[in-house]
Amino acid sequence: MRWHGHACFEFENGEHTVVIDPHDGRSLGIKPPAASADIVLMTHEHYDHRAAWIINGNHEDVMAREGRFSVKGLEVEGFRTFHDTTGGSERGMNTVYLFEMDGLRICHCGDLGCIPGDDVISRIKGVDILMVPTGEVFTMEMRDVRRFIELVNPTITVPMHYRVGGLTLPISTIDDFLEIIPEEYVDYIGNEIDVTPDDLTEMKECWIFER
Repeated sequence: MRWHGHACFEFENGEHTVVIDPHDGRSLGIKPPAASADIVLMTHEHYDHRAAWIINGNHEDVMAREGRFSVKGLEVEGFRTFHDTTGGSERGMNTVYLFEMDGLRICHCGDLGCIPGDDVISRIKGVDILMVPTGEVFTMEMRDVRRFIELVNPTITVPMHYRVGGLTLPISTIDDFLEIIPEEYVDYIGNEIDVTPDDLTEMKECWIFER
């Protein structure tokens, strides 16, 4: 599992390499992803989440697809959610993706703008790894981030889509998010980590990626 900045993550299991929400770097003031993949998932059509062309490899690209589907043999489920608190009237729709690799249930929330309904929560509840936007402004406010994490109750929470050095978007840093997470749960793990189900414990953790 590797972070390429903003909301872009890469997952690889020897059979598939999946990149989610690639950006081009230059438009955001940060380094572009350096990745090759055979599957690219995009949660919505905003420019900072759909730069599939920046990713190397013969990849199949999936844009905001809902329902259960298979892409190159990987089973994925997409959930229709909102990018705002007004039913999509301000910033449109967003797709939350759920898939499994190497026995790990992984959920990437894209630019989730509000807590989704019980139908979505019930499907993603108890995932092993939850990637959630924490920069506010264009995504959930921090009180909703807190409540969302409580409802989903993941083993590992991974914040994303927050302001880092050079980023030109007017979103919050990670500081406000860290205030709602007990310090003993936070683990700074660098840019990438190899993880299997055997690596997970009953203790909840929050992984902070660096790039």
